[in-house]
Amino acid sequence: MESIVRGELLWYDIRVEYSIVVRLSEVRSRIEDAAARAGRDADEIQLMAVTKTQPLDTVVAAWEAGLRCFGENRVHEAFEKYGDREQLERRFPGVDLQMIGHLQSNKARDAASLFSAVQSVDSVKLARALSKARDGINQNLGVLLEVNTSGEEAKYGFTSFGALRDAAQEIVELPGLSLRGLMTMAPYTSDEDPIRRTFRTLMQWFTDLNATVPGLGMDVRSMGMSNDYEIAVEEGATLLRLGTVLFGERL
Repeated sequence: MESIVRGELLWYDIRVEYSIVVRLSEVRSRIEDAAARAGRDADEIQLMAVTKTQPLDTVVAAWEAGLRCFGENRVHEAFEKYGDREQLERRFPGVDLQMIGHLQSNKARDAASLFSAVQSVDSVKLARALSKARDGINQNLGVLLEVNTSGEEAKYGFTSFGALRDAAQEIVELPGLSLRGLMTMAPYTSDEDPIRRTFRTLMQWFTDLNATVPGLGMDVRSMGMSNDYEIAVEEGATLLRLGTVLFGERL
């Protein structure tokens, strides 16, 4: 099947698109059910397709299925897949491509030139590097502060509200950045209790941070992945990062 995206001819397997359409319909139905259980409006919840390790053809199929927000974990992989920002916009006009993986400060310039937002800001040092990299660019880079609300040593992010507050007070003043919200990952477990505690801690820090940092008006709560997104909806997520549930297990 042919797919024409802004004048470029891209090929992909129609079966891939059909599979994504079916999976996406099921996911949206589950989001609506979870939102209803929590007394929320499902329309306020954004769905991000996590395309790390997925080929460009799969991204095209997801685009044709109606997805517009995509997440990548590695800067190098994103550039190999999409090219620079101009090439990305030509292929996918208006796309919202965000960095969700751990980002080192020495990769900040590349990340700031390609992505519309970075969700994994876990230090003031990284935020400063991103701010410097946006010098001369009119549009601000969206940033989310990554918080480690599960207490797992292997995960990145701010581990206390005090450290988070102090960082936010400085980051909100940095030029070229727009501090939009918080991001976290719950433990990978079938036990709902620690998952809910993780999400509820983010919600509390989100509320307290908005209330204590002057000039801050965060509106994004990025939490929930393929194994726990319904719980995340029930606990207040506004952005879900979904990969496996949309594309199947990675090879």
